[in-house]
Amino acid sequence: MQKLYLKDREVMMVAIQNEIIRNPEARYDHRLHGVLMVANGMSCYDVAGMLGHSPRTVESWVNDFNETGFSALYDKERTGRPSTISSEVMKGIAIDLRNDPHDSGYKQNMWDGVLLRKHLSDHYNVEIGVRQCQNIFHKLGFRLRKPRPMIARGDEEEKGNFKKTR
Repeated sequence: MQKLYLKDREVMMVAIQNEIIRNPEARYDHRLHGVLMVANGMSCYDVAGMLGHSPRTVESWVNDFNETGFSALYDKERTGRPSTISSEVMKGIAIDLRNDPHDSGYKQNMWDGVLLRKHLSDHYNVEIGVRQCQNIFHKLGFRLRKPRPMIARGDEEEKGNFKKTR
């Protein structure tokens, strides 16, 4: 049989790995294949090289499989770090964000991550980063809005002459 090749091998390898990461069933099958390769006599180093993991990871799959069987290869529950913001505070933030920042005593016209961080510190005694504040916007269903600069009280004829397209 003739040796086969994938078109755009590097790109396809990344795409396949992303598909495996995205799908829980694919991750289970991926681990199962790793254990099967070890069962066929391949070393953890060889399997790790083929599947794109560390040898220690493959070793843990095999050890877990030996201890508890097939169930060891399924994804475990990932709890993640507990939120530093309680649900009551999150409800308050949702109400605050639906109001104008001027109502909370700020001079800024629109809410952004920096302003929300200051607001959380001042009103709720919560210290988190700007990026986490941006995540709060996303969790609460807000989308990014950017103000469009406008020339105040500008001459319409001068504006027309300045514009590239009319």
